[in-house]
Amino acid sequence: MSPSFREADPQSPAAAGKLSSRLVLQFCGFGGQGIVLSSVVFGTAAVIGARLNAVHTQSYGSESRGGECQAELLLSHEPIGSPVTEVVDILVALSQQALERYLVRLRPDGVLIFDPATVKVMELKGVRVLRVPASELAQQIGPRIVANMVILGFLQKITGLIEEEELLEAIRATVRQKFVALDSRAAKLGMTYALEHYPEEVARKCAY
Repeated sequence: MSPSFREADPQSPAAAGKLSSRLVLQFCGFGGQGIVLSSVVFGTAAVIGARLNAVHTQSYGSESRGGECQAELLLSHEPIGSPVTEVVDILVALSQQALERYLVRLRPDGVLIFDPATVKVMELKGVRVLRVPASELAQQIGPRIVANMVILGFLQKITGLIEEEELLEAIRATVRQKFVALDSRAAKLGMTYALEHYPEEVARKCAY
C-alpha cells in the first residue's frame, strides 16, 4: 500500500533531545488486532505532540481479518525522503507467525515487545526483549481487542517520545468516539505496567 507522509510544521519547536536521528517501529500480527490503528495513533501523537515527521506504511495478507498484517512507522526530526527501511528499532509482535517473519529485520540491540498470550519467545541474544501481557491486562477492563492500546501506553513510557496526554489526545482524535474511554483506560494500563515492571527501560528511553 502507498505510504502516507506527515510532516511537522518546520516553524514549530521539535522535541529536542528525545530522538537522536530517526526511529523505525514495526507493528505486526494478524487482522483484527488493531495493528494498523496502533501505528496511526502513535504516529499521530508523534507528529502533533512531539512535532516529528512521520511516514506510515501498511500491508495485509489475503484475508483482512485473521490474515497477516503489519504496519511500519518511521519517525524523524528531519524531512523523510523515502519510506524504505532495511531494519527496525522496535518490533511489536502480536502473533507467532509475524514474529518469525519479521524478527530478522530487528537491528542488533533493538527492542522486541510481545504479548505472551499470542507469542512464544525463546531466549534471544543481542535483543532487548520486553514481555507485555497486553491481552491479560485488556481483559481486566473489557474485551481483549484493546490489547493494542495497552501496547501503545507501554510504548509511550519506554520511548519517551511523546507525553502521556499527547497519546491520549491522539486516541481521542483517531478512534471512534464510543471507543475513546475504553481505549484510553487500556493505554493507561500499559503506562502503569511499564513503570512498575520496566523502570530501567523507562529511565533509559529506548528512542535515544
